Amino acid sequence: MLTGGCSTPPPAPVAVPPMPSITVGRLERTVDMPSKRVPTRPVDVWLPPGYRPDGSHAVLYLHDGQMLWDPRRSWNGQAWNAHVTAARLIAAGRVRPFILVGVWNRGDARHAEYFPAGILSRVNDRPTLDALATQGVPKRASSAAYLRFLAEELVPMIEARYGTAQDREHRFIAGSSMGGLISINALCEQPQVWGGAACLSTHWIGSFQPNRAVPDAALAYLREKLPKAGRHRLYLDRGTAGLDALYEDAQLRVDALLEARDWKAPLFDTRVFPGADHTENDWAARFEVPLEHLLRA
Repeated sequence: MLTGGCSTPPPAPVAVPPMPSITVGRLERTVDMPSKRVPTRPVDVWLPPGYRPDGSHAVLYLHDGQMLWDPRRSWNGQAWNAHVTAARLIAAGRVRPFILVGVWNRGDARHAEYFPAGILSRVNDRPTLDALATQGVPKRASSAAYLRFLAEELVPMIEARYGTAQDREHRFIAGSSMGGLISINALCEQPQVWGGAACLSTHWIGSFQPNRAVPDAALAYLREKLPKAGRHRLYLDRGTAGLDALYEDAQLRVDALLEARDWKAPLFDTRVFPGADHTENDWAARFEVPLEHLLRA
């Protein structure tokens, strides 16, 4: 579920369906990725055609891994078909060879894991905090533990098991909606780990209702924590329909902050997709844009 609002199903334990059917490359799954930081969860790894175990592939880590591959295996009949876009761009020489790692969310714990603690601690409006609590965000979000799981447990496992380049410049993180929020959070908290982040339809409002409290907190957090420009790639976007229609003001404020901090092309890109909604189908339709930004050959 790569969403923060209208595409989020009711909380439920992680149920692992049969392996997705993919049309290109190879998909491997660890059903219960062990962790001392967070509850276990499935992790999917997509290997492109021509993958070599002794290669130096870049790696893109994606949140909400159960929504990436096969719409017949997703809860809402939609999926990114991420492997199809990735294979097409690799074959065309538009991006360097890379691996996709799909990290499943935990359903009932998703909002708590993806809501940046550094933003939550800056929200001072009680009604907004109460609304977040009803959506599964406790007073202390578990995002710090989730980010440590990624950086300290999952990344070492992937780099030990697969033919990857093992440096920051070849390691990226991405997601949509709440997945976008935790991706920019990862870049801020772990700039030594990630070479860049792609944040699609970033859920700047945090809740399902328009508010200023969460965007204000996000801006305050970014002013303090943004890495210095020039060493990382960052991609932001939004649509104009559905939940995405509520992001315009916050996204413009974030863009202005980044530009004031000298974030600029080719390392920084921010886009608007008129008519795009807050759905997996919409993110799939433009996935090639953030892929090229992060992984251009």
